[in-house]
Amino acid sequence: MRKTMEVMVAIDDSDESFMALKWALDNLYSIGGVVAEWNQEGGMLMMVHVQEPFHQYFLPAGPGPAMESVRKAQEESTAAILARALQMCEDKMVKAETLIVEGDPKDKICELAEQMHIDLLVVGSRGLGKIKRAFLGSVSDYCAHHVVCPIVIVKPPKEHRK
Repeated sequence: MRKTMEVMVAIDDSDESFMALKWALDNLYSIGGVVAEWNQEGGMLMMVHVQEPFHQYFLPAGPGPAMESVRKAQEESTAAILARALQMCEDKMVKAETLIVEGDPKDKICELAEQMHIDLLVVGSRGLGKIKRAFLGSVSDYCAHHVVCPIVIVKPPKEHRK
């Protein structure tokens, strides 16, 4: 019996994460436009979205309507991101699940990949230069050094790099 491949794609609101999803769908889940055999036999694509923790201390008014409004906006944004990602999967006839977790994206992605026994992690790269990457940090760079499974980092085309 053939083992199915467990693939995880990290999704956020960036174009680069959707480029990574498109790459996975085009290169791992279809061959010449035909759904890959291993996908038909139960291979599932897991899309994970990591929300930054909600910090109450950013709002001087404390708990109340303002905080609830921010929380609701975050939920709506997450729902829109995942709906777009799920539609891309549906268009390619790929079975997919979504998972929303809260925390530091680079840590959570690596933790989930290990806990879920992921065979391949696919992430996008913003194409930051060395200086910006040093100051801003890079989720893809961190994952490349810490994740327990193979990783594919999908870089944006040269004209889109920052």
